[in-house]
Amino acid sequence: MKYYLYNNLANNGIKTEIEGVQLIDASKIDYQDFFNKLNKEDEVVIVGGDGTINYFINHVDTDNLKNNVYIYGGGSGNDFLNDIEEDPGKEVLINEYLKNLPIATVNGKKIKYVNNVGVGLDGYICVVAERIKEKSPKKRINYTTIAISSLLFHFKPVSVEIEVDGNKYHYDNVWLAPTMKGRFYGGGMMIAPGQRRNEDFLSVIVYSCKSKIKSLMLFPKVFTGEHVKRSDVVKVITGKKIHVKFSSPCACQIDGEVIEGVSEYSVEL
Repeated sequence: MKYYLYNNLANNGIKTEIEGVQLIDASKIDYQDFFNKLNKEDEVVIVGGDGTINYFINHVDTDNLKNNVYIYGGGSGNDFLNDIEEDPGKEVLINEYLKNLPIATVNGKKIKYVNNVGVGLDGYICVVAERIKEKSPKKRINYTTIAISSLLFHFKPVSVEIEVDGNKYHYDNVWLAPTMKGRFYGGGMMIAPGQRRNEDFLSVIVYSCKSKIKSLMLFPKVFTGEHVKRSDVVKVITGKKIHVKFSSPCACQIDGEVIEGVSEYSVEL
C-alpha cells in the first residue's frame, strides 16, 4: 500500500492536493510509530517542500528505513528537488539521500538537515518571509526582493569566527555564512555550486564585504553560482566538523525553518 503524508505545520497549513489521493496529516501522528507498523512492501510519499522533508528526517530514523520513501514537491522553494535535478510535479524516490545527514547544534538542540543551516542575512530573510506568510498565507514569497531590501536597509553584517576540521578563520563584514549539504537554498540560489550531495564533506560559504553596493552588485550571480569566482568577497571552506560563531545574535534558518537569537552553531557530518 502507498501512503501519502503532508505536514500541516509546514507552508502555513496550505495543503497540496493530489487527484484521487487521500492525504494523511503527519503533524497528528507519531511518525516513527507509523513507520514501525508498516509492512516492508508499503511505500510512503511525503507531500511538501524542504520544511516538510526536514520535519520528516527529524522524526524518523532515516538511516534505517525499511520502506521506499518518495517526495512529491509541494513547497514554495523545493531546493532539495532542484539540487537532485528532479521535477517537483512527480514522485521521486529519496532513500539514498536520507542517510548520514549532517547534524546541526543550535542553542543546545540537535537538528538534522538536508539542504543547509545558516545564520545571518539568510536567517533574517526567512524571518521576514515568515511574517509575510502569517499576514497573507496565500501570498507567494519573493525571497530575492526580501534579500535585496534586507541587504540595503535592514540587516547589518557581523564578524565571524569559523573553525573547520581544526582550522580557524576570522572574517569581518559577513552577510551570511551557511553550511551547505546541497547546492541550493532560498528558492533557487546556487550558493554552493561545488557542493555534491552524496560526498562526505560540507561547504561553508562566507559572503563578506564592507560595501553594501558591491555586495548588492554581486548578489545576482548567486543564482548561477558565479559569485564564488569573486574570492575577494566569497570564501568557500569544505570539511566535516564545523563551528561558526557570530559577534552578535542573528536569526538562524535550517532548511528554511527559523530559530531567532542565535550566536553560534556547530555542524558534524
